[in-house]
Amino acid sequence: MAFITLDRNKLRENFSHLNGLFQKKGIEWAIVTKMLCGHEAYLQEVIDLGIQEICDARISNLKKVKKLKPEIQTVYIKPPAKRSIKDVVKYADASFNTELETIKLLSAEAVKQDRLHKVIIMIELGDLREGVMGTRLVEFYGSIFELPNIKVTGIGSNLNCLHGVMPSQDKLIQLSLYKQLIEAKFDRQIPWVTGGTSVVIPLIYTHQLPVGINHFRVGETLYFGADLVNGSVIEGMHHDVIKLYAEVIEITKKPKVPIGNMEANPSGEMYEINTADYGKSSHRAILDLGLLDISTDYLIPEDQDFEFVGASSDMLVIDLDDNDQGYKVGDLIPFDLKYMGALTLLNSDYIDKKVI
Repeated sequence: MAFITLDRNKLRENFSHLNGLFQKKGIEWAIVTKMLCGHEAYLQEVIDLGIQEICDARISNLKKVKKLKPEIQTVYIKPPAKRSIKDVVKYADASFNTELETIKLLSAEAVKQDRLHKVIIMIELGDLREGVMGTRLVEFYGSIFELPNIKVTGIGSNLNCLHGVMPSQDKLIQLSLYKQLIEAKFDRQIPWVTGGTSVVIPLIYTHQLPVGINHFRVGETLYFGADLVNGSVIEGMHHDVIKLYAEVIEITKKPKVPIGNMEANPSGEMYEINTADYGKSSHRAILDLGLLDISTDYLIPEDQDFEFVGASSDMLVIDLDDNDQGYKVGDLIPFDLKYMGALTLLNSDYIDKKVI
């Protein structure tokens, strides 16, 4: 069985790097665990880092976090669906919100459960995913401050999540000014401007982060050391906290060109023949995972000397050419992962998960 590993020491070193960075700037932060898909052993590793706040987009995952450490603050980081209001209030100490009617339902449910529910209002800054439009902001806030059992603790935004709009100093200053506007208009204090995500971290290094941004929520950079602006790894961080290992289940020397009449494969793809490959052979290896588990677009092989041939639902074929590496059946082929690749693997019941 193919499996993924989480390297405990590398995770802790990445956490220490980020924690030091944020402490130096007087910024509080939370860890986003949605990529871990509720895997309890991996959630425990994150909790053991000593973080005080965990964010996730699945209520079932936050329920597991509360089971593992009831006192940790949990944040539901998307606007709640009406049908999930009861569980949001029960398992999330706070939630991101953009709809007045939803916040009213959260208020009513919080009264029923005799709980205080915190809300962070998300503001639209141009990426056109979730967020209240700036022109509605004053009216929106005026409707929620007096709701029972609701406490407005933050204002926030997401960028680069849908259309790829990148964060900038100007956009984050705009977010900070919205906070000042609301505080002045309603004579209320809003503690947090949570404008920081992994894609915003590079602005710290270039001294472009406005002082008003005082809260970050980070997932991808913690697990991959990623500088999402420059497409590189942040110096001093690890890119391979999470790795994939796939087992070789067959190696055979075969023709490079398929034999017989050809039509589209089950994925709807038509194989294009390179006429220069007629009469040539190479060693092909089959690995024990396929498209059901992950797209090859998200795999980064450690060994750069083989090529992906293709994949079916449960098997991945690679071309080893002359197999100078000496691979044999039973060997493990290691891969680094892109974020979406790790996400799909962690969501699969067919991939084993280990801590090393």
